[in-house]
Amino acid sequence: MGTITLELYTQHAPRTCKNFSTLASRKYYDNTIFHRIIPGFMIQGGDPSGTGRGGSSIYGDKFPDEISASLKHTGAGVLSMANSGKDTNGSQFFITLAPTPWLDGKHTIFGRVKAGMKIVQRMGLVKTSSVDDRPVDDVSIVKAYVAESGGE
Repeated sequence: MGTITLELYTQHAPRTCKNFSTLASRKYYDNTIFHRIIPGFMIQGGDPSGTGRGGSSIYGDKFPDEISASLKHTGAGVLSMANSGKDTNGSQFFITLAPTPWLDGKHTIFGRVKAGMKIVQRMGLVKTSSVDDRPVDDVSIVKAYVAESGGE
């Protein structure tokens, strides 16, 4: 579909950003799918098993939340960690498609879409299964890599 550029909030969530960028640099996310897409809510990926039940962090299995009271799920393009409860972060992440205030304080926000929001919006419109929100046709991360900001 195209390229999405993410800006990471290293000041607010340093361990989470390190986890994400290290996994990307290790090609962990390459050729993985967005296994869950809910129109008007979010797109979720980062599970190498593609099931929504897999993935681990660079810290072992799971690692603690880094909730920042100043960061909120105020609109589309917020990058957060997916989890199964408090302090259960691994490799899965999601990007919001709309404001999702009910997630505030429950998911670590660690970045935002810097470029490619139209692609994210198109991803949010793909046909999905009514059972598990899995796209009918795979939507994949072909390659994830870390590009330094260059002081921007």
